[in-house]
Amino acid sequence: MTPKALADLIRARAGSRPGRFLTALAGPPGAGKSTLSAALVRALGPGARVVPMDGFHYDDAVLEARGVRSRKGAPETFDVAGFVHLIARLRQEDEVAIPVFDRSMELSRAAADVVGPEDRFLIVEGNYLLLDEGPWRALDGAFDLTVWIDVPLAELDRRLTDRWAHYGKTPEAARAWIEGNDMPNIRRAIEGSRQADVVIGAEG
Repeated sequence: MTPKALADLIRARAGSRPGRFLTALAGPPGAGKSTLSAALVRALGPGARVVPMDGFHYDDAVLEARGVRSRKGAPETFDVAGFVHLIARLRQEDEVAIPVFDRSMELSRAAADVVGPEDRFLIVEGNYLLLDEGPWRALDGAFDLTVWIDVPLAELDRRLTDRWAHYGKTPEAARAWIEGNDMPNIRRAIEGSRQADVVIGAEG
């Protein structure tokens, strides 16, 4: 399904009903969620914007204190309750400040962006939006449409290798991080997520 076809589906589902229409765009690390989200916003046009889950990463200092710094990106390394609360606010409030994760600095910036009353079509993107475990289950039924990006493991590995090279990791450090952290998170997301309304392939 192309971004245009997905945008058409969102418009059709939203119809003329009032309020925001929230689409969950989920998939494992490296699936291309950010890329597809941006393309989808362009296809939808004015009134569409992305709301990333990654802004709810716990800070490295918190992860260090909890002994899970090496598992950053795993489901338990996010402020899930805060994210669930944000989704509820997006339903109820005209203007909502949202945090944004800065990958170059490896930290979240609070209130780094604002969803305004003109933003009707929200593309909420993240790894664990459909995860059927623990506190993440609170998101079941929170979205008007759910989409899963299905990408082969070998392709995810290739993309993550390129990503970490881009951010300065040596090949050895990138491989260690992918095998010790990214791949366990990928398998947890793939094996533990609820069925989405729409499943699309690697190329959209």
